[in-house]
Amino acid sequence: MEQDQANHQITLNELTNKVGEIAHYLKSRYKIIIAAFVIGCVAGLAYSLLKDKEYKAELSFVLADNGGSGGGLSAYAGIASQFGIDLGGIGESNGLFKGDNILEFIKSRRIISEALLSDVTINGKSELLANRYAEAAGFRRDWDKEPETKSFYFRKDQHGLQDSLIQVLYLHILKKALVVAKPDKKLNIIKVTTRSTDELFAKAFTDELIHNVMTFYVNTKTKKEQENLDILTHQVDSVRKKLYDALGGAAEANDNNPNPNQARQKLQVLSQRKRVDAQVNGKILEELVKNQELARISLRKEMPIIQVIDAPLLPLQNNAIGPIKGAVLGALLFTFLTIAFFMLKVLLRSMNSSHD
Repeated sequence: MEQDQANHQITLNELTNKVGEIAHYLKSRYKIIIAAFVIGCVAGLAYSLLKDKEYKAELSFVLADNGGSGGGLSAYAGIASQFGIDLGGIGESNGLFKGDNILEFIKSRRIISEALLSDVTINGKSELLANRYAEAAGFRRDWDKEPETKSFYFRKDQHGLQDSLIQVLYLHILKKALVVAKPDKKLNIIKVTTRSTDELFAKAFTDELIHNVMTFYVNTKTKKEQENLDILTHQVDSVRKKLYDALGGAAEANDNNPNPNQARQKLQVLSQRKRVDAQVNGKILEELVKNQELARISLRKEMPIIQVIDAPLLPLQNNAIGPIKGAVLGALLFTFLTIAFFMLKVLLRSMNSSHD
């Protein structure tokens, strides 16, 4: 057995001979290696010039919820309920935006479709982002070949065929263009990335997408509180008008009877009624104003904090390879593969001859 192991061990002399054999073979094939270098250089140069640039727009934001326990505010909810006002929203939170739900919401068909159908100004021209993406992603070229979709353009408040094509763009964006993630699971920072061959679309779409998300988020979180505040404001205005009318009526009654005859009390009834109305409306107004302020506090408390950390700025990052870099990388790759092929060929030939 020791003899067999010795036979299979490669001595330093054999290794030197093998390296020499490979070097000699490569030297004999130097023309092919040089040709591979030139071909690789040309191929790398052509690739860098012909490959479409893909731009990347990145936006990160932090989403903080101010909702929590209502604290002392909940003690006043009963007062507001006497006037038909619901302050039950204090201390409640909306599960739609908890945890990773926000990530899926950003990628929802509703939000992406709204962003695509947004009318934005690019290079001084107003256009829908859906039309721009259809052009950049190559859909326009394919659609022009079909009679049904030839010369089709997206427009505001258009349905039917447009709904179907928006669905096509939505699925393509989810698969090819949009990435939504939390870089750090422990933090509440969300990063949105859009990739496209259209630099201006990538930036505009990312900005519009997050704008729509933030608008929907704020409106959802504050809807109940805003409705309560609107109702209270309407009631305050109504009661204040009645109070002013009562005060005006009392003053007018006094003007009409500046020196009332104490023997004729009937003439004072109108003035007294107006004063009573003014006192009652004054008390009601005082309570309504208190609850109006509570509603304002509740609205501010439920207002979420949304802060954009980094927004996409032009020019955007892209995956373009310069002509020189492309030529060098192509030459090195082709040369390496050619040399590796020749080395493998020598080794296989040597192994076959040793077996024989």
